[in-house]
Amino acid sequence: MAAITPTAGSSLNATPSPIQAAIATNYLDFHGTGGTVTDTTWAQQYLPDLIEKEAEVFGKRTIAGFLNQVGAEESMASDQVIWSEQGRLHLSYKSTGVNTTTGVVTISGVVGTTDTASFTANGHSLRIGQTVVISDGAASPYVVKAYVSNAGTNTTCTVVPYADTWADIATAGFDNTSANIRLFAYGSEFIKGQNGMQGDPVQPEFKSYTNKPIILKDKYAVSGSDTSRIGWVEVASEEGASGYLWYLKAESDTRARFNDSLEMAMVESEKGVAAESIIDSTLGSAGDETGSEGLFAAIKSRGHYTSGIGGTSASDDLGSFDEILKKFDEQGAIEEYMLYVNRDVSLAIDDMLAAQNSYGSGGTSYGVFNNSEDMALNLGFAGFRRGSYDFYKTDWKYLNDATLRGQTAFNKVGGEGTVRGVLIPAGVSSVYDEVLGRNLRRPFLHVRYRASNIDNRKLKTWITGSVGGNITSELDAMEIHFLSERCLIVQGANNFMLLN
Repeated sequence: MAAITPTAGSSLNATPSPIQAAIATNYLDFHGTGGTVTDTTWAQQYLPDLIEKEAEVFGKRTIAGFLNQVGAEESMASDQVIWSEQGRLHLSYKSTGVNTTTGVVTISGVVGTTDTASFTANGHSLRIGQTVVISDGAASPYVVKAYVSNAGTNTTCTVVPYADTWADIATAGFDNTSANIRLFAYGSEFIKGQNGMQGDPVQPEFKSYTNKPIILKDKYAVSGSDTSRIGWVEVASEEGASGYLWYLKAESDTRARFNDSLEMAMVESEKGVAAESIIDSTLGSAGDETGSEGLFAAIKSRGHYTSGIGGTSASDDLGSFDEILKKFDEQGAIEEYMLYVNRDVSLAIDDMLAAQNSYGSGGTSYGVFNNSEDMALNLGFAGFRRGSYDFYKTDWKYLNDATLRGQTAFNKVGGEGTVRGVLIPAGVSSVYDEVLGRNLRRPFLHVRYRASNIDNRKLKTWITGSVGGNITSELDAMEIHFLSERCLIVQGANNFMLLN
């Protein structure tokens, strides 16, 4: 029987040896030191010790979970969600000037809104007999109390000061030409036997908002051959499945990536405006509104954003934080807020709070640990109270992930496109649901997903092909499909704030 002799340039040759001789060239050398695939020797004759499990070097890789903590989920059976929110109870007006001869005030709009066209058409609600407070809006404002003697037109009214004439008031320091004049009604005054308040009654302001769900999809495919190909690496999926089939890991990563995209889409989505025609042509949905309003878009449109808490110094950051509190005072004055921030803001807040407690042994107080230095310092503050507000701070993994918003390009302090944190009010709001026809109490932040008795599109997963036990076609592969249809509802966005 001839030995098998390898030829040059190959690891093994099926050509038999011409002679029946046990010579070295007729056999593979187990003791050689070669290391390439063309060598006729083995690089190592000993079996290596294989570490079969993958090393988890990035910790938890998924970022989903933010919306589960701060919101809720509800089903919907329509193409859009419409909700209404309460307007302010008291109205304050903007003015561009006061005529010091006639006392006519030129009213340009309502404080807190930019809808000048609607204001011009509907006019103000000031009526004869009301008493008003007027400020020129200067850094050191001059404030006047006055009486409305004539309701005027939609954009004017006549007011008479109680204390002096308008000419004397202007001479004393009131800037009657300022573009920052503000006024509001604080009461009224009538004489004995006079008729009641004249003019149209004040109608409540109606605010209606809408959002639409978007359809998210993804797919993973693997051929029948690859599903039965074993590897030496033991993989474990996010759902707990494990084995030596590599497609298990690929499918698990696709599923985890899709779950993350469900949350990121609710946070980052924008409604199509300028580029809508291009998107329509791509989607083939001409005439339909594209996109959806995500968390960031809703706050930028109807909420607040600030560049405060930059970590420049503890005193500066505290001052910036106090300005945030004053802004919330102007809104609903909700007492509890959740701070979801990136690493820089988290450390800046820790430094800000630690600086407020700089007394005791060595300049540091250990009072929360019974003044025991041995119990170690905990300078990672999770919750604190300032003024009448309670804040609960936590790191937001989405803003720290090096492949997502954690990249330097996305977290620089500056324009509106940067996000370093978000303040979200805790609790629920009372809103009128136009579909159900009644007031409901819902979280300020919640996800609506499409569902009915026939189909639930919260998160659908199905398998097609001829591999995996579910034979639906002749395709020699297994295709795993993922689908969801949802949108985010941000109610009371005026109580939210982005940290830029």
